[in-house]
Amino acid sequence: MCQTEQNQLLAALPQPVKDRIIPQLRRVELPLAKVIYEAGQEISHVYFPNDCIISLIHETLDGHSAEVSVVGREGIAGISVFMGATSTTSRTVVQSSGSAYRLSATDLNREFENDATVRRLLLHYTQALITQMAQTAVCNRHHTVFQQLCRWLLLSLDRLPSNELTVTQELIANMLGVRREGVTEAACKLQKLGVIRYRRGHITVMDRPRLEALCCECYAVARQETDRLSAAMEQLQPAIGPASSNRLARVKQAG
Repeated sequence: MCQTEQNQLLAALPQPVKDRIIPQLRRVELPLAKVIYEAGQEISHVYFPNDCIISLIHETLDGHSAEVSVVGREGIAGISVFMGATSTTSRTVVQSSGSAYRLSATDLNREFENDATVRRLLLHYTQALITQMAQTAVCNRHHTVFQQLCRWLLLSLDRLPSNELTVTQELIANMLGVRREGVTEAACKLQKLGVIRYRRGHITVMDRPRLEALCCECYAVARQETDRLSAAMEQLQPAIGPASSNRLARVKQAG
């Protein structure tokens, strides 16, 4: 299995856990804008992204929305199932298309309840996700649209195998909960600075160090917590071995 498509949480699981859940995994393709969960919907399956990005979006009664966090190959979509809830309060949507491994909520809960290492791993991830949510709320309240766009681009890049994003300005505006005109102005400024190259539906980041320098502190805080999660995963379990890699590569693709 290609390393860039490897979900880090799955890779960090103890070998006995891998042996139990790999036969239960189903590889699925997730197209752009696919809704994984609606708010309030009972969660029957969780998703471990490989090379896709999943957004958690909160919506108001008057139709406004904003992204509160993103999930990529470092994590899992559907944390409510092991946090004591059967449904989610957010709308969960595919932000960048790709593949993921799907596992039943029942199977995940069984491992969470019976294996201390699985519990620590998933709770470490939940802490990183909560940090990202909190920092996103601060950023959306106190920082400019330009800074928010920089943060959003960096968080997305961290979860993709390349420096190119397939995304429209309208989608970014919906994710940030701002007017499209504000995103257009911010993107044009980044393009004039040579940080990005934008053509309809595609953004290529040309100068990541400059993008990080232009960003507010919110990205660094979220990234630091993600790095701490990666370190914790390395301590909990050695890197995935050839046997497990080959078995994951043979996981059935759901129809």
